[in-house]
Amino acid sequence: MQTLTGRNSEILYFALTFAISWSGALVVAAPALIRGQTLSKQSGILLFPVMIVGPCIAGIILTVIADGKPALGRLVSRMRPDRIAPVWYLVVGVPPFLIWSVLFLMSRFVSPHFTANLFWAGVFFGIPAGFIEEIGWTGFALPHMIEGRRMLPQSVLLGLLWGIWHFPAIDFLGAATPHRSYLFAFFVAFTAALTGLRVLMSWIYVNTGSVLLAQLVHAGSTGALVAFSPPGVTPGEEAVWYFGYAGALWICVAAILLRYHRQLMTPSAPTAGEGA
Repeated sequence: MQTLTGRNSEILYFALTFAISWSGALVVAAPALIRGQTLSKQSGILLFPVMIVGPCIAGIILTVIADGKPALGRLVSRMRPDRIAPVWYLVVGVPPFLIWSVLFLMSRFVSPHFTANLFWAGVFFGIPAGFIEEIGWTGFALPHMIEGRRMLPQSVLLGLLWGIWHFPAIDFLGAATPHRSYLFAFFVAFTAALTGLRVLMSWIYVNTGSVLLAQLVHAGSTGALVAFSPPGVTPGEEAVWYFGYAGALWICVAAILLRYHRQLMTPSAPTAGEGA
């Protein structure tokens, strides 16, 4: 039996996630802020491992509070690879394919500045982000948000909150840092892409019940962004190609919506805390 029900558990999850991640980011940034200096690139990179533990810690704590200790075992079971039909693993390649395709088309028809990088080691940057963060975002937040509610608007809301959560580190994302006067445009493009990606991951979760698959898709997107991000773009150009990636993701979402409209817009059956 749940000891914390309804919107309260979701609000508490996001409050705890933001508190842990943003306070950690503040500790990293504090020395520079106190001296009135700009945060160094090295400190900016350090923000990421500090922030990604927030969703994970909050997800584990709220799973126990809202669903009880046995729910932790069910959460772990949703990260087992044998729960996924092999065909579903193909979706892991969707974000890298879209990123490469957008950059390829833009380098051919807009500017060679958009030529994709081939920094293959960047793939490994996506692993901690995907596997640690999704314990909270998909392991706890999503099942509770869609329980008895329509999946599409709830996953859009989750995507927007996910984008806002990145705010302390947003100026250290991408190749063209700092983004200066284009920071807001880049933030909007980045959040639009994350929201589209979140809808895609939510649809995958609803159909598979797999947290692992969401972790892999998240890792694939983040890893590909690091690996393929063109090193020669200006801040304005970076915002443009992120809008391109966002557009490609939302085309995928639109295609899914056309085919599975009822599934995305019909209130979901209770799943939170269960072994779905």
